Amino acid sequence: MARKVTLIPGDGIGPEVTNAAVRCIEATGVKIEWEEVIAGQLALEQTGELLPVKALESIRRNKVALKGPIVTPVGTGFRSVNVAIRQALDLFACVRPAKTYPGTRSRYTGIDLVIFRENTEDLYAGIEFEKGAPETKKLISEIEAYSKKQIRPDSGISIKPISESATRRIAEFAFEYAIKNNRKKITAVHKANIMKFTDGLFLAVCRDVAKKYAGKIAFEDAIVDNMSMQLVLKPHNFDCLLLPNLYGDILSDLCAGLVGGLGMAPGANIGDDTAVFEAVHGSAPKYKGMNKVNPVAMILSGALMLKYIGEVKAGLALEEAVRDVLTEGKHVTYDLLATPNDPAAAGTKEMADAIIEKL
Repeated sequence: MARKVTLIPGDGIGPEVTNAAVRCIEATGVKIEWEEVIAGQLALEQTGELLPVKALESIRRNKVALKGPIVTPVGTGFRSVNVAIRQALDLFACVRPAKTYPGTRSRYTGIDLVIFRENTEDLYAGIEFEKGAPETKKLISEIEAYSKKQIRPDSGISIKPISESATRRIAEFAFEYAIKNNRKKITAVHKANIMKFTDGLFLAVCRDVAKKYAGKIAFEDAIVDNMSMQLVLKPHNFDCLLLPNLYGDILSDLCAGLVGGLGMAPGANIGDDTAVFEAVHGSAPKYKGMNKVNPVAMILSGALMLKYIGEVKAGLALEEAVRDVLTEGKHVTYDLLATPNDPAAAGTKEMADAIIEKL
């Protein structure tokens, strides 16, 4: 019987890379029945909603989704649909592997990292107060009264909640994943030296959870600014990184840079019984319809999805097919070549074709 999976093509380059991933997944022989729904800019144009109820209901019903990138405006406009999906479905664990493959353009070889990012709170909770609004003025007055510290009256305010319960479940998820996947070490990343009651709580809970896994998984912690430097200098010293939401978003992009760029960065958002798989990169609307962009991040996200639904052999085969095409370097997109305007560059579709041929 075919496994039913929600499919959200996304915006910009989303439909192209998502189609490439779907074709590769189907080529593994695993039977998938795709239930396609829309979200993001296209949904806004067609339904007046960025995240239609129909899309969320589909994911809740099928428990698994493959989602293309969706546009998020900077500074103005609507908030992130990606964040809204994670929060609505309580997909608390963002898992982003960063691995070097032969043939990719990177300064490093042999990198194999996994980033675990808490997905539901921190500064991404969306609790913000606009500059000059009456409620913002009231909040500033109350904070000043409690903290005895002044806030400039022309400030915007964001609230950063970090809870013991949310931290404990992402930490336990990370340690259990590490054991299941034969990882060796987890590094909790924080700024507890400055933010003692938020990041300090995150670190304390991570340390407490680590005690239960002593002798099985090594544990250490690192301050986020120092961690940024260490990842560039000595990335091979690290294995799994455990972070609050904002730091996890930033450092997962840094790790993508270590392994060849966002075109090589797959991702998964996992809850208690539901998961959404997506590439880390954005929708890149300027490349829409050009058959140009690298589909590997989306295809590897599909491989993660296959493993999640129990089709481990197929997921590994798909990853190996990607590795083979990258190693050969004959049918790869422009970003994987020494010269970006090399006429020998393959298109999105053609690279997917080459991967399918390896399966």
